[in-house]
Order: sequence, then C-alpha cells, then structure tokens
Amino acid sequence: MTDQPCWEIEGRDWPNRAASDFIDAAGLRWHVQRMGSGPQLLLLHGTGAATHSWRAFAPALAEQFDIIAPDLPGHGFTSALPPNHMSLPGMAAAVAALLRALGAAPVMVIGHSAGAAILIRMALDGAIQPRALVSLNGALMPWRGLPAHLFSPAAKLMAANALVARLFAGRARDRRVVERLVRGTGSTLEPAGVDLYQRLVCRPAHVRASLAMMANWDLAALARDLPRLAPPLFLLVGEHDLTVAPSEARRVRERLPSATVVSLPGLGHLAHEERPQEVAQVVINIAERFRIGGDALGSRPDR
Repeated sequence: MTDQPCWEIEGRDWPNRAASDFIDAAGLRWHVQRMGSGPQLLLLHGTGAATHSWRAFAPALAEQFDIIAPDLPGHGFTSALPPNHMSLPGMAAAVAALLRALGAAPVMVIGHSAGAAILIRMALDGAIQPRALVSLNGALMPWRGLPAHLFSPAAKLMAANALVARLFAGRARDRRVVERLVRGTGSTLEPAGVDLYQRLVCRPAHVRASLAMMANWDLAALARDLPRLAPPLFLLVGEHDLTVAPSEARRVRERLPSATVVSLPGLGHLAHEERPQEVAQVVINIAERFRIGGDALGSRPDR
C-alpha cells in the first residue's frame, strides 16, 4: 500500500467522480471537482477532509452555481506542498494559483473549518473579491489559555516525526477509531460518510498533510487583520460543534462587528454533511440577499 490515496483505489467510487478533473498549478497536481452552472462558487474543505465532504452539499448548490471544489494540498488526491509551506499564507497562495490556472473568479466562497480561514486570508490579500464569504464552523481565532501553549508545539513534534503519521494511519484501519473521531466533532454521519474518511486517514500522506497544517497554522495575524475584511462575512455555526466552540463566533464579531451569525440547531462541526440540503438552503438564502445568481448576477446588494 502506498502512502498517498490512489485515484484508482480510494477514488474508485468517489462521490461525484464524474465531476472530477486533475489540474497542474503552483507545482502541484490538484484534484478539482466542477459541476453546475451560473455564478462561480468556491468550496474549500477543512483539515483532514477532501471533496467527499461536499458529496451531497455541492450537488444541491450546483442547481444555481458553477461549483469549484478542490482537494487542498496534501489532502485527498492533490499532491502536497513542502511541509513548511502548509501554513495559512502558503495554502492561500496555492489556492490562488489554482484559481488563476482555472481562470476562475468566484463571486461567492464557502470554507469549512480551516478552509474558511484560507478564504479570509485570500480575501484580505486581494486574491479573491467575493461578494459574500461564508464560514461554515470556521476555525478563525487563535487558541486561548493553556491549549495555546500546548497545541502548536505538540503538533510540530508530531509533524516532524514520520512515524506518527504511519502509526495513526495504521490505527485508522480499525473503523471504531474513525467513528470516534467523527463523534468527537459533534456530528453524526451515515456509514458511507465514515467510510470515506477512513479511506483517507488510512493513508500516511493524508495524515502527514493534516499534521503539517496544524503544525504551521498561526491565526494571530488573521485575527489582527479581520477588521479590514471587505466582503460581508457570514458565520454559520453548528450549535453542537465540539471542534470549534460555537462561542468562537462571538470572538470573531468582537473583531468584525459587521459579521452575521447564523445558528444551525442540532448540528455539529460537519453540519454540511449531516443535513446538506438544509445548510445549502441557508447559502442560497444568503446568495439571494446579495442578488447572486440568475438574472441578478452583477447587480449590487441592497444595503
């Protein structure tokens, strides 16, 4: 078994496989899914996930949008950046290069967890100019207290030791390990959803990429820069999220009072996988508010 997820093995019946393509950009081979028509909407998954995370969510939005959904570097079927480039600025620059290669200029963007931080960094740096930015249980603020002093050093130690990824990938062959990981997010997934995560975390390369992101992740600069974020920010918050506490949305609003918080009752960190149609409708409602889509594309939102 090789280190990296294999398209002909793990990807043999990948969700929305017919929408998949492979693109070269930023020195990487990217796995990207495209579907639908209309205004361009970019989807960025979080740490440890891949495009399977959007398996029902993306088709629900493809009725109104041209969906662009890549696997992030080192995740799923996209090749990895050097470990020290798996930082927030490094990931943001890589995704920006992918968009240039695609000739894409999304008018709306949605990021889950760390994916939301990447999109905000890109917007702050002028790499994207969306008319609305949606953070889905976004991990946007630095750790506080003791975890802040323990998490980063521990992640750096684990990322530096190649054996850690192999050991974790080996343990993940036990389905119960993956089931516990999913339950730890506060979400409940169908068995097929758990299986897709298991396929990925059984591969050491996917685990290494997740560890490299955690080891290089620094949200202090993002938090400082939040007040100058131009696109309207919508914070979709699962009330049962056990990964990013719902109270973190208040910290974001302290920095950016214009941010809008939308509560998702009964849902955890993987809200868009638990009830994809329901969360997609929230996104559609936001798009309608800003007249994004159909004949309204190009018009200005009401203020």
